[in-house]
Amino acid sequence: METGLLHLHNLLRWVMLLLLLLCLFQAFSKKESVKSTSLFLMIAAHTMLLIGLYQVLGGRWAWSHVPEGISVMKDGFYRFYLIEHPTLMIGAIVMITWARTKAKTLAYKPVAYALLVSLLMILAAMPWPFRTGIGNPAWFPGM
Repeated sequence: METGLLHLHNLLRWVMLLLLLLCLFQAFSKKESVKSTSLFLMIAAHTMLLIGLYQVLGGRWAWSHVPEGISVMKDGFYRFYLIEHPTLMIGAIVMITWARTKAKTLAYKPVAYALLVSLLMILAAMPWPFRTGIGNPAWFPGM
């Protein structure tokens, strides 16, 4: 089950990035369709959040799996997956949710800036293959 959830979490990463870029384009070009696209983005983001929280609290990357004697803050791998990644992603999802509330009133400028900040946070917190020590070895693991 944990492997399947990890693959779903990875697949939703690409869905979320595509929806985020589409919402960003719609917000900057002031299209009314940003209302519906931002809803799908928020659903994907919150689903991804629930899967990620399960992985941190009870799954493969849980605190209980940290070997005894290792300081989480001194080990780059555990610090990334248990501290940095969840913190930045939760912040990005908060920004996406706030952008969704602004999109309902068609306030394009705040939506665009909130989505841009959340995109930067997401890109900084992803375990890209080129990041040594923490990177995922494949762009599409499990596929």
